[in-house]
This record gives sequence, C-alpha cells and structure tokens, in this order.
Amino acid sequence: MKTDIHPKYQDVVFWDPGADYKVLTRSTLSSKETIEFEGKTYPVVKMEISSASHPFFTGVEKFVDSAGRVERFQSKFGGNYFDKKKKKK
Repeated sequence: MKTDIHPKYQDVVFWDPGADYKVLTRSTLSSKETIEFEGKTYPVVKMEISSASHPFFTGVEKFVDSAGRVERFQSKFGGNYFDKKKKKK
C-alpha cells in the first residue's frame, strides 16, 4: 500500500457569520484565520450559507448580496440597463 497518499484531517470550525452559526468538525480544509470555540483555538472557514441561514431550512427568504451581484450587474450594463430598454420601445 502507498504511504502518504491520504489527506490530513484536522479539527476545523465552519462559521456562518450571517447567522452566527458555528460547527466544529474534521476536515481537510485549512485556514490562516483562527477562532476560539468551546475553550480551544481552531482554524476557521467562513461560509456564506449554512443550514441556519438557508431558506429551505429556515422557511424564511432572505436576500443575500455577499458577492456584490448588483454592483457587477450595474458595472456590466453601465448602471442604466433598464433606461436603455425603455428608449428602444
């Protein structure tokens, strides 16, 4: 059997800052950022959406624009996309 081919697992905290939801689990992911969780310091991986903030699990819709989708749309179309459509009619 080959040696050193398996990934190294470590304790990592996954954190959804929007819902302030933290989960401690083992993962191959690592991070330079750390967080104190239950009295110990662990690497932290930030998530945009978790079961604590996803509409399917919460039953409440919430608009999340963490990726700057509106700004990207406005920069792509010059911020006046809808005005141009009205003028064409």
